Amino acid sequence: QMQLVESGGGLVQAGGSLRLSCAASGLTFSNYAMGWFRQAPGKEREFVAAITWSGFDTRYTDSVKGRFTISRDNAKNTVYLQMNSLKPEDTAVYYCAARHDFANYYRQREYNYWGQGTQVTVSS
Repeated sequence: QMQLVESGGGLVQAGGSLRLSCAASGLTFSNYAMGWFRQAPGKEREFVAAITWSGFDTRYTDSVKGRFTISRDNAKNTVYLQMNSLKPEDTAVYYCAARHDFANYYRQREYNYWGQGTQVTVSS
């Protein structure tokens, strides 16, 4: 089993920045592709970003391209989501997740492990 713990959420004004972290334990972190998802109040959880095990390939949903950056440090067993130019519509609970491969990286059901989530609130 892999345990994932997110941190770094909080309240920020529109235009501000936050960096989310997700610390992994229990299995070999560098064997897994990682993703970030989010769920806004009253909405379904959606894909935000994903990164391969090596970090060489990343993907983003259109609404965050150019503003968010996913990265990982395999030596620290941690994946990050740097969020800049935040908007009120980015308000959500953010989850990190792990999977064995990168195909269909946006599909939630293909992720094997999930964290508990961290709240991000962007005020206007």
